Amino acid sequence: MNFPMDNPREIRRQTGLNQHEFWNRIGVTQSGGSRYESGRSMPRPVQELLRIVHLEQIPLEELTGDDVRVLRFLKEYKPELFETLRKAAHERLHPRPAAPRVPVPEV
Repeated sequence: MNFPMDNPREIRRQTGLNQHEFWNRIGVTQSGGSRYESGRSMPRPVQELLRIVHLEQIPLEELTGDDVRVLRFLKEYKPELFETLRKAAHERLHPRPAAPRVPVPEV
């Protein structure tokens, strides 16, 4: 998903979740989320939680401080390894479709 943060209603609609389910995942009440969807300014921490949970699709309960520390370490001290792992994870989650097999005529 790639939506501007200034349109939380569209982000929610793309997830297929109702307001309660969508906003509850980032600790916001349904009524608070409704206000954000109606144009009220969203605080930066709420924007970041929305990005992490709904755009990056990372469940908060799976994210730990150790995870973040390891990522920071890899990015700073082992950037080649970080990039290799990032690409491998992406390819595993988003495999390329196999090329169609072209029959080889018999001679």
